[in-house]
Amino acid sequence: MEIGLWVDENRPLPEVLAAVDAVASSGVSRLWIAQRFGWDALTVLAAVGGRAPGVQLGTSVAMLFPKHPITLAQEALTVSAATGGRFTLGIGPGHRHDMEGVYGYPWERPADRVRERLQVLMPLLRGAGGSAVAQLSTPQAPPPPVLLSALGPVMLRIAGELADGTITAWAGPRALDEYIVPRLTAAAAGRPTPQVVAGMCVCVTGDAEGARQRLTRLFGRASELPSYRAVLDRSGYATAADAAVVGDEETVARELRRYVDAGATEVQVAMVGSAEENVRTLVLLGDLSGR
Repeated sequence: MEIGLWVDENRPLPEVLAAVDAVASSGVSRLWIAQRFGWDALTVLAAVGGRAPGVQLGTSVAMLFPKHPITLAQEALTVSAATGGRFTLGIGPGHRHDMEGVYGYPWERPADRVRERLQVLMPLLRGAGGSAVAQLSTPQAPPPPVLLSALGPVMLRIAGELADGTITAWAGPRALDEYIVPRLTAAAAGRPTPQVVAGMCVCVTGDAEGARQRLTRLFGRASELPSYRAVLDRSGYATAADAAVVGDEETVARELRRYVDAGATEVQVAMVGSAEENVRTLVLLGDLSGR
């Protein structure tokens, strides 16, 4: 089973580095770092990639709109070269309240703007120029795969047509099997099989109910965002806490395998337990990864 560990960048940098070290010794396949309003994820990965040799690295996800595609391509190729081609660029449009409230960008027709930017970004990453007048000089930089955060029909079509796959959030096995994977695969017809990285909160614990109550406090608002609300409904979940994978080792392992059976090529885990619970979770993830 391909397993990635998601790390929130909004914490003191020594804690981020400690998380990198934990991933390197755990046996999981990939380290994902968030890109929101803390440390710059691409800079962190370029700087710390050497601490986790043999582990794949990625952003989950970098916001697409605040940076020009030329700038983002330069940064992504730099990280790819610095990490020996172990980097995957995960990107997404963000949410209305961030783009309008923080950056001051209009939110009209965001999917159209995503398509426009990918049409510039993807050729630049592959050395073919783009609609912007630019030709990057990044010799021997492996083109990183690009995964687009996509949950709805239009974004899934864009991910299949232009990117290398998708990263999901709050999508359960039912939504993957019946909705996301079929639409993504159809859109990618004639192209390589797209990657499907299924993101979820995980906690190996003896107190499943307590874990879900904690998740409700942390992520209750996610259930109200339109894109998340739609995928939760398609998954058969009432709240974001219902989408979490919690329980003892046997329960968590069984539930994670359901995501793979539904078409996920990788499960991306955000650990949400106490320090003791996170140790149990990380041990299980290492066992399941088989690395």
